[in-house]
Amino acid sequence: RTGVCIICAMQTPFPTLFKTAAAAASILIMNACAPAPEDNAGQPESETGDGDSNAIAKADFGETKAGEATEIYTLTNKNGLVAKVTTYGATLVELHLPDKDGNLVDVINGFDNVAGYEGDGNQYFGCTTGRVCNRIAKGKFTLDGEEYTLATNNDPNHLHGGGDKALSKQVWKAEPSADTQAVTFSLTSPDGEEGYPGNLSMKVTYTLTDENELRIDYEATTDKATPVNLTNHAYFNLGGAGSGTILSHELTLNADNYTATDDTLIPTGKIEPVADTALDFRKAHVIGERIPDKEAKETADCETSTLGYDHNFVVNGEAGTMRLAARLKDPASGRVMEIHTDQPGIQFYSGNFLMEQEGKGGKKYPFRGALCLETQHFPDSVNHEDFPSTILKPGDTYSTTTVHRFSAE
Repeated sequence: RTGVCIICAMQTPFPTLFKTAAAAASILIMNACAPAPEDNAGQPESETGDGDSNAIAKADFGETKAGEATEIYTLTNKNGLVAKVTTYGATLVELHLPDKDGNLVDVINGFDNVAGYEGDGNQYFGCTTGRVCNRIAKGKFTLDGEEYTLATNNDPNHLHGGGDKALSKQVWKAEPSADTQAVTFSLTSPDGEEGYPGNLSMKVTYTLTDENELRIDYEATTDKATPVNLTNHAYFNLGGAGSGTILSHELTLNADNYTATDDTLIPTGKIEPVADTALDFRKAHVIGERIPDKEAKETADCETSTLGYDHNFVVNGEAGTMRLAARLKDPASGRVMEIHTDQPGIQFYSGNFLMEQEGKGGKKYPFRGALCLETQHFPDSVNHEDFPSTILKPGDTYSTTTVHRFSAE
């Protein structure tokens, strides 16, 4: 790899007996080999790896409203863990993990085909968000003396890359690995798209390891200075997607501090300690025991600006080095997820806008029925000189890694 790592710089033959028998056999063989109907989205279509038992299965995932074909790829490790990823939004669609008794279940929110991801029920489920994840104040920033204006799709702010050309809503090109359980998605966002400067070329690689890890590697280059802050927006419920709320999950965050915000969730610029607040997860806490708006049964019941948890935590340790950011456990199933990252921050969001929308297999996703743990640079970093920089310059390479490590106990 050439260039400078921007993260470091900032701190996945039969004998024939009778003619009639031969004719019948030919018909059977042709029928068996016929391609599956195009409307069977998600059904296996082909494999990579020349028939290898480690082959990555590829299937049709449906057409977008604009008529673009999408695909879904299935990664499987030697222990039976399964991750499915699609070209639409470079999105993590399914993640099947064993509980303490070895029972596998899908633990993330999502939809059965691309139509679901283009529907009103999709709240960034499992997607790659950007060019800049999280919020930019009033959809504006100034870089090299020029002011840029972005979509204010989370009034009054810019959220997760903007509108129809946000990374989460585009069809990426997929390149499955021939020798590992990995798929690399690539996309180039042209200069000016969603208001951002520079032609930004990106790669996102999902790898499912035999150590029961889902690794996500991000890489980007540009021909003009531009802010970049990529993350994955998976919604987790370790008891199983659609199985209830995550309020009984136990969360640990390796963070002594968080970024304080105003009522629109834009950082004030102050870094505040979590000590003696409901944000102190340095030791494991049950999520529901101190959650803001604890009695709320739906979004409309909430009175705080965050509607529950929706905070960026400052991960302890040096940004640019891999370290533990979070640990999540579902006591009932015993499933455990650790998140390791080289990013300076992690956003904990407690699913405060989930609204019983119907997802995969007809399951409903209730209010606080899943949570997000998004590794990232701090929100609105482009407007805060004291925050770790998100500016990528020509000749440099944006490179960051997040690892989700799974176990059961």
